[in-house]
Parts: sequence; C-alpha cells; structure tokens
Amino acid sequence: MTNKKYAITTDSGCDLTYEQCLEYGIIPLKMSYTDGENIYKDEMKNEKLKEFYRKMEGGINYKTSAVNVKEAFDFLENIITEYDELIHISLGSGISGTYNNMLLAKDMILEKYPNKKIYIIDSIAASLGYGMLAIEASIKRRDGMSIEEVVEYLEEKKHKMNVYFTTSTLTYLARGGRVSNVAAVFGNILSIKPILKLDVQGRLEVHCKGHGKKNTFAKVQKLIEDTIINPEEQTLFVVHSLPEKEVEDYIEELKKKINFKNVFCNYLGTIIGAHTGPGLIAFFYFGKNRL
Repeated sequence: MTNKKYAITTDSGCDLTYEQCLEYGIIPLKMSYTDGENIYKDEMKNEKLKEFYRKMEGGINYKTSAVNVKEAFDFLENIITEYDELIHISLGSGISGTYNNMLLAKDMILEKYPNKKIYIIDSIAASLGYGMLAIEASIKRRDGMSIEEVVEYLEEKKHKMNVYFTTSTLTYLARGGRVSNVAAVFGNILSIKPILKLDVQGRLEVHCKGHGKKNTFAKVQKLIEDTIINPEEQTLFVVHSLPEKEVEDYIEELKKKINFKNVFCNYLGTIIGAHTGPGLIAFFYFGKNRL
C-alpha cells in the first residue's frame, strides 16, 4: 500500500458517461469530433446520442482525431499538480495515435515535475473495453492497492479482456476502411453481418460472418460461451447504438445461457460511434487470453 493518493484518468472514448466516471473517481479527458464544419466536445451523456445517430443516418459524416500532445500535456498537468501519482488508461494504440501522444506528454510533464509518477496504459481496447479497465482500477484503488500494483494488474488483465461485436450495416465500417465498399454493398443486400473482435495488439479484425440477425447473434453467443471464464463472478459490459428494446432482448437471451453476475449497458459514445455508426452492439468481458 501507499500513503500517496493517486489519480485514475482515461479519455472519453471509454464510453462511460461523465456521471459514471464521477461515481468511480475516474477523471476523463473529453475528446473532440467534427462534422466537417463544427468541432464538438464529447459530452459523455447518453441522452445526446440518439440525436447523434439520427444525424449519421441522415447523412452527416462525423470524424475524430487523436488527442494531440498539447491536449494531453494540458490535461495531465492540470491533474498532476493536485496528485502525486497518476494512471492514465488510454484508447488502444492499435486504433488511435492517442496513446503515443500521451506518452510524449508524460515525458514532458516529468521533465517539469520530476518527483511525480505517471503511468500510461495502452489498453489495447476501445469503447467499454477500456472503460471496464478503468472501473477495475478504481475498485482496486478502493481496496487499497498501490499504484504500482494496479498498473501490474491492468497490464495482465487487459489481455484477458475479450470483445465481440456486430452491426446491422456495413456502411460505416466501409467508410472507415474496415471492410471494402463492395463487401458493404453486397453485405447489406444479402444481410451478411460481420462479427468483429480486437486482436492481441488491439487492432480491429473481422473474426467471422453471420447471415441475418438471429444467426449472427447465435454465433456471437457461442463465441462468448467458448471464451469467458467464471461469468458468475463478473459483469458483462454491453455498448450499443441500437433501439433499446432490441438490446434488452439480446441481453435476456445471453443471460439465459450464461450466468453473469451483473450487466452494465451504455450507449456507444460519439468518439467510437463516429466510426461504427448506428446499428452496433458489442459485448466485453474477461476470459481467455486473446488470440
């Protein structure tokens, strides 16, 4: 244990709401996105997201960019002047340049404040995948773990964080280069739906494909059953940009087969949602090491 207090921070791509961050004592860096004309700050509020996805369906093409070094420096400096030590859990380096810019900012901060401690964690994850790591860090801090113990715990635990997700349309993934435009057109016509995951380095990849909603969800459920460890001791994290009733039905089906202790469900936020669009559902949990 340590007598020094330490901060736990993350960025808003974690898809926790601002209120949830406050509840767990997590300090979020609010990232930005643009519609090509205006720049917006991620408000981290679920109630704003239905309008966000309606606008995407109406043709607005949102874009995001990595947190730059100045943003990272200003954010870290503001916190490290109040805390002796800090852990920042970052959007994965396999998806964004944010992690590398946080490292550069960390080095600059430590030149100015050499007696402080800063740890930047590459979550190798996106969305609630690293939101759940931030919550884990908060719980371990509450339980008395030192900052070094929490860092060691997260570095081991992140490789056991599994995610499978699927989407009702391939249009937005094609726009971001995740699938080809030709595949998107034929996939949407034929109801071929990709099931995606993150690899060991946190890069997005298509794992397999389903045909129609029912077949695709059955495959996702089987993948979760095959990879999860001790579901009765953990929370299933779900993030989505679907109608709420559809999500409730998916969760109820999963709970019939897999005995999760709890379920934590949020809307997909603006930072990740800008790339994946409406119609997505993702399931995060701890299980076997990623392959």
